[in-house]
This record gives sequence, structure tokens and C-alpha cells, in this order.
Amino acid sequence: MSTQNLVTATGGGKHISGAPLTTDLAREVSPELLRNAIDNAVVKIRPMATPLDQISRLGHVRQVDSMEVDYYSVDCRKSSAKIVSADTDGDHDGIDDNCVPLSLQLSDASVFEPSEAFAFKKPDGSMGVGYVVEKREGNLLARVAKADGDSLTPGTEIIRLGRAATQLDVQSPQFAVVPRKQTNLCQIFKMQIEQSMVMKISHKEIGWDFTDQQEAAVYDMRLGMERQFLFGKRLKVYDHVKQETVTMTEGIWNQAGKEIQTELAKLDAKALVDILRQTFTENSGSRRKILIAGSELISALNKIDAQRVITARDQVTVWGIDFSELISKFGRLYVVFSEVFDSMGMAGNGIIVDPEYIQKHVFIPFNAERLDLRGSGQRNTEALVLTEASCLTLRYPEAHARLIGV
Repeated sequence: MSTQNLVTATGGGKHISGAPLTTDLAREVSPELLRNAIDNAVVKIRPMATPLDQISRLGHVRQVDSMEVDYYSVDCRKSSAKIVSADTDGDHDGIDDNCVPLSLQLSDASVFEPSEAFAFKKPDGSMGVGYVVEKREGNLLARVAKADGDSLTPGTEIIRLGRAATQLDVQSPQFAVVPRKQTNLCQIFKMQIEQSMVMKISHKEIGWDFTDQQEAAVYDMRLGMERQFLFGKRLKVYDHVKQETVTMTEGIWNQAGKEIQTELAKLDAKALVDILRQTFTENSGSRRKILIAGSELISALNKIDAQRVITARDQVTVWGIDFSELISKFGRLYVVFSEVFDSMGMAGNGIIVDPEYIQKHVFIPFNAERLDLRGSGQRNTEALVLTEASCLTLRYPEAHARLIGV
């Protein structure tokens, strides 16, 4: 198509002059236009059966230029550590009449830095506080009020508070977050549909040339992608027949940073509250998460009576999926049954995901390509090949959890 037919508008868009609008011209003017139409058609095909694939298509999608994807995930800095030993620091005794100088050996000293305050629970249930003066040979030199000094015994948990500076301080210990680099592989998903020319004219075609057969093929393709996106393992395999390397993508089941176990036979309202507590605490995730679960876990949840603390709503539709909703003081949990868990022999399990932190990486966007098998003299059929090369990653692992029913 000649570029003389394209006229740039004042807002940067393209107008077409002196030529009819064709698909080729539309792709030249707006490459995303037809692709978006295909994506919109795909997400309407049985979304309830493939909730993870559905959410990822309508969420954060990133175009990548390689089949191997490097991504970085960042977790929150730890907020507490336990005392291994606490000894009086004789070198600094008598400097401060109000406080006791202690040398603390911790289970993880990297949690604390000089000039930070910390808190701890005393045996009587009240809270004590302290201050980190410096780090010395892996231990913390701390100051604690004399009345609280005896409360810091091995096993006591100390919790990081805010930094406390002096009047002349203009600097503080440096703080930086180094993200953890991880790798996933995009997988090329393909599906080919063929029908004879006689069959073609016997069926009435609907939007995007979908016949009933093509719609079923897309559903089957999405179901395979759903299993791979959930439980796949990252692997490169050399196919000696095709003499090419095949890449398989890793699913999010192993990427999730938390694991929660629950006894299905004893799953009641109290146990559910504990699950929700673990789901929404100790991370900076959103207050709206999704539980994709097998039939045994769904059955156990359905047997729990709604109570004042947790409100259950029969149905709420988000991302084109009908969820059951559990509303608690911690957050909202959208629950949906997935036949994939049953087919994988994990009917009692589920995965809790934070939709805000699911990233889909796309190397080849979902597209349909027609093969001219009739013109090439191979077969008197119409063929359509569906292709997508993509993978899923969790940008914040601790915001997601595997829920194991035992």
C-alpha cells in the first residue's frame, strides 16, 4: 500500500485518503487494532474454565523481544528477628544512667541498622523499646531502658520501628533494595483447525470467522495454557526429530512465595480467618485477591457458615468471571473453581494470587493465520493456525500463596 494514501492528523493519528480501508492498511496504520479484536474475542470463550489465563489477558501485559524473559521481584524488608543471646556490653557501661548497654546476637542481624528503634514484648505483656547504636562483629550494640533490660532473653522477638536521629544528624545509614533476578521462558502455544470446503459452506460463521469447531479448539488451547501457566516447569528440550529446541514455561505454582496448609476436615470459620490473615498480612499486596481452587477445597469452603466477621456474597463478576466473594476485615477474596486442579490430582489445593502483581510477558501476541492448503495443492481444506508465545511471572512473590489442603 502506498504511503501517499496515509495522512497524518494533528493529533498524530493516521487518516486514509484515496484508498479503501483494507486489513493490510489497517495493520499498517494501527498494528494493535486487529490484534485487540482477536484478544477481545478470545477472552469471551468460556472464561470460567481458564480463570488465570483470563485474568492475565486483561491485566498487566508486557511485550518482550526474546523468548527468554529476565524479570526482577522485590519482597518487603523483614521487620523482626529473634534474640539468640543477650549480654551486657561492659565497654559502654555507665555511659547512660537511663539505659542498659546490651550486645545482642540475632537470628538475622541484617534486619536492623544503626539509629533504628525496636520494640519487644515483655513477659507481663507490655511493650519495651530499645535503640540500635551500632553493629559490631555481626551483633547489635543496643540501649534498652533499665527496667526492660532483663526482658531481652533468648527467643524474644524484637520488631523494627522507625529511625531515630540526633539533632545534629544530617545523614542516616544507607538503605537500598536490590531486586532478585529470575528467568522464565516463553512457550509457543499453537493450535491448528482444519475443515473441508464442503464443511465450511455447511456451517454459518460468526464473529472473527469462528465456527463451533474453531471455538472448541480455542477453548482446548486455553485449557492447555492454563495448566502450563499454573503447574509448568521451566525447561529447554532438544527435539531431535525437528532438530530444534523447544522451550517450556514455568507456572506460578512454584513462583508463589507463601505456602498455607489447612485441614479440610476441620475447615471452619476460625480456620478461614487464619487463612485470610496469612493471605493478606506480611506483604504489601492489594486488599483484593483471588483464590483459584479445586473441587474438594471449594466444597470445604461452601460448608462454612457465613458469620459477622466474614461476609459471603454469592456472586460478583470481575474480569468476565463469576466469583464467590468472601469479605473480611483483612480484605476481599474472590473464589472460583478450577477444573485444572482436579485434572492435576490436586482437588484439595488452590492458589491465592494478587492480580495486581501478575505480569504476562508476550513474545508473539495471540494471532490467527490462515493456511492456503488448497492453493498449494495439499488438501481441499481451510486451515487456521492459532499461535501465542508467552509466559507469566509474579512480580511480588510474597503477595501470592499456595493453599494446600491436608
